[in-house]
Amino acid sequence: MKGFGGGGLQKLMQQANQMQSKMKKVQEEMNQKEFEASSGGDAVKVRINGAMKITNITIKPDVLSAGDVEMLQDLVLTATNEAIKTAKETTDKEMSKITGGVGMPGMF
Repeated sequence: MKGFGGGGLQKLMQQANQMQSKMKKVQEEMNQKEFEASSGGDAVKVRINGAMKITNITIKPDVLSAGDVEMLQDLVLTATNEAIKTAKETTDKEMSKITGGVGMPGMF
């Protein structure tokens, strides 16, 4: 009699390891990509990478000359949140190609 699960368990573990390797590769690729979002009719642009780190913020000078600090804060916040949302959605879409749509919470 074979051990628990026979060869099926070993095959399942190999598949899980392969899937994890593929997911790690996709995550590394996504970390190299950049995502940009803007707000206020392109008055503020925020660029982030797939690791969710801000790589660039561009603010048009006329926004600064308006002197409205709260508006500027809102524009930066909106653009940043939109860039994060886009990056997460893109990463999730790429990961679901590997997992077949099954969520893998906490993997990355």
